[in-house]
Amino acid sequence: MFDVIFFKYKYKDKKKKYKNMDRDLKVVCGATHLLIFILFPLFFVQTGCQTPSKHRLKADTAAMNIIKEKQKQALGEADEEQDFTIERASDILRNRLLIDQNLPYACEASLGSDRLKPVDRWPEKDYPAFIPSADPNMPSSIGKTLKLSLMQALQTGAKNSFEYQYRKEEIFRNALALDLERNEFRTTFTGQVESLISADSTGESTVTGTQNSGSIGLGRRLKSGAQLTTALAVDLANLLTLGGASSLGIMADATVSIPLLRGAGRHIVMEPLVQAERNVIYAIYEFERFRGIFAVEIADAYLSVLKQLDESKNAEENYRSLIAASRRARRLADAGRMTEIDVDKAAQDELKARNRWIFAMGAYHDRLDDFKNKLGLPPDAAIELDKAELENLVAPVIKNLSEDTQKENRQSSGDIPPADAPVILIPPDMDDAGRFEIDESMAIRLALENRFDMRVAQGKVYDAQRKMVVLADALGADLTLFGKAQTGGRRTVASASMEDASLRSDKGIYSAILSLDLPFERTAERNAYREGIITLERAVRDVQILEDQIKLSVRNKLRDLVELRENIRIQYKSVSVAEKRVRSINMFIEAGRAEIRDLLEAQDALLSAQNGLTASIINYRIAELELQSDMGILMMDKKGLLEGFSLEEIDDAEDK
Repeated sequence: MFDVIFFKYKYKDKKKKYKNMDRDLKVVCGATHLLIFILFPLFFVQTGCQTPSKHRLKADTAAMNIIKEKQKQALGEADEEQDFTIERASDILRNRLLIDQNLPYACEASLGSDRLKPVDRWPEKDYPAFIPSADPNMPSSIGKTLKLSLMQALQTGAKNSFEYQYRKEEIFRNALALDLERNEFRTTFTGQVESLISADSTGESTVTGTQNSGSIGLGRRLKSGAQLTTALAVDLANLLTLGGASSLGIMADATVSIPLLRGAGRHIVMEPLVQAERNVIYAIYEFERFRGIFAVEIADAYLSVLKQLDESKNAEENYRSLIAASRRARRLADAGRMTEIDVDKAAQDELKARNRWIFAMGAYHDRLDDFKNKLGLPPDAAIELDKAELENLVAPVIKNLSEDTQKENRQSSGDIPPADAPVILIPPDMDDAGRFEIDESMAIRLALENRFDMRVAQGKVYDAQRKMVVLADALGADLTLFGKAQTGGRRTVASASMEDASLRSDKGIYSAILSLDLPFERTAERNAYREGIITLERAVRDVQILEDQIKLSVRNKLRDLVELRENIRIQYKSVSVAEKRVRSINMFIEAGRAEIRDLLEAQDALLSAQNGLTASIINYRIAELELQSDMGILMMDKKGLLEGFSLEEIDDAEDK
């Protein structure tokens, strides 16, 4: 802000005219000098006054560059195909479902930040803005139930899940924190412009004047700990009374502060920056670990819904069979071939079957709603899962089991030992082991080498070690060298009558001081040092605890795979026996050689075996995924799809 003063004169004689012109010329010359020195810093002031939108975009650019840099450092490659962003698309599946299926929602916030009504004095006119989805293959839900495959569910979760979004934001926040720490070692500029008008009437006459000042400075912190600052200030002081004197002031100064003991050294000064750099890598590691776990959870939840749907279907078939059995019992009783007790038993089992059927349907819808919630979709949205996913998983297993069973039956036909022969129990073998039933020591080694959370835990031990060095340094004495150089002079209304100031190195003020702060009082630092040792010990224990947890989890998952593989075979045989039993009893009932309770028991056994077989196949597949996740070899690709470890890599690792 500048004061612009207009003078109007009526010249009555030449003497007064030249006197006034001399004063005007002095003011104009002073103003010219002022503009020369003030407009220069004003340029920097104006360039620094950017809109909130530009500041946001600059922050985004800084964070994105840091994330790409750290992705390459942490993972060996950065995501070059698409920018890492925390801005969610406005037409994500969640929002489309709310609109397309006409679902109720609470307010504009339910549809995203771009739908919010602007508040008074909102800083950015075009933000939040509508962001179109980059996925052209997003399934449509207009006027129909949306059907999701497993792959689509994984992609949907990556784009709609609230937890997934939170994890991405944590990386972004750590990147911003790192940018702030880096800014501590950048050259920073400051600028200020002031305009003052004052009137002093404490003396014999009123003294009125103006003072226009401008200053520009820059500072830089060096990685050695030295702090440098320089500044240039320009003043123009004018008296509007007492002859209208004016004076131009200009001053330049520079200061330096160099720590020599406590707080000195690159390893001390750079520690906050080093930690911020590592925090971004930790956030990336934790996000990648989360992505693998998230993929397994989505697959587990997806298949669990289909399993419950299959159980509902089995319960429905069982209910139909028991209705038929109850009707048959009634006809046989009317014909005098069955007692009323058996009829009542059939009726009771029919009611139990109905209860199972209703419960199974309710459980299916409950799991489906929970699954939609996990994906970040509205629970009341009309969504169904692709039944073919379960069929594609179960059918190959059933086919292999059928072939193996037929082969076993041919080999064991007529070769049954007598009842009194010794019974030899055969434990599970690895002849038909799955592809991930690998050697235990190899699985543990893969887990310890690849788990991102183990890398974070190991890194925090190193962080605690470095912190101990910093805390030990804080116990010492402060020895700091200060230096200051100043030349020129400032001007105010009170000194407006002085001559103009000038920058001359031979008329400067130079000073240096050495300050020593003896470490007599270091109670807080002493306690912090002791707490640092505790933190280090905890970090070491955290590594040990996590290591044992990883070993325990891997060992358990390997045993689970063996148990589930055997359970699949057992359940398949149970289904075969139960189906044969139901067929046989139906024929015996027609012949009057079996009771209705035999059929009811056989039907119940068949239902249990069918549910058990499907559950075992699904559980085995989920256990495979969980084992890969526990070994740190399962991740999600850029599209949110499962990406596992190749068997060739495992074989190569075993050979080494």
